[in-house]
Amino acid sequence: MSENTQQTIIVKSEKNPGLAAGLAFFLGPIGLLYSTVIGSICMFFVNIVVGFLAFGFGLILTWPICCIWGYIAASNYNKKLHASV
Repeated sequence: MSENTQQTIIVKSEKNPGLAAGLAFFLGPIGLLYSTVIGSICMFFVNIVVGFLAFGFGLILTWPICCIWGYIAASNYNKKLHASV
């Protein structure tokens, strides 16, 4: 007699780094939600503080950081996804 064995397959899709950077470019910290929730929350509060203290001019520095962070976070997610296979 043979035993029934069950195999579980978990399917996760990759995140597109270009889309992550584009969303962060157009939506700022809200766009980071696609690639990293913690990064999005962090940059949201950083943008509020920097925007308030620098009268909005500080966003010239923090907005590109959102784009870079989104791209790197999506790339790292994909690397971890492929490493677990």
